[in-house]
Amino acid sequence: MRTSDIITQKLTEAFSPQSLRVEDESHRHEGHAGHRPGGQTHYRVYIVSEAFKGKTRIERHRMINGILSSELAGGVHALAIHAAAPGEGGAA
Repeated sequence: MRTSDIITQKLTEAFSPQSLRVEDESHRHEGHAGHRPGGQTHYRVYIVSEAFKGKTRIERHRMINGILSSELAGGVHALAIHAAAPGEGGAA
């Protein structure tokens, strides 16, 4: 299973998002720190979930990083997070 599929599955199970998009941006980081042949090292996540209502940006990032801790400790070198509650802009 590709890392992006694992990320999608874990975030879906944890947050029941209204919308979720996981982009593998590894190809943009060739020659940079953390890049490996075959990619699957750099990701960007766009997620909208009720679970983020009333949470600060830092709290939202901590929630996501906690769910993806094994991926972040393993092969994922970078994770950009765009997390919002429904009705907020910028995460779709």
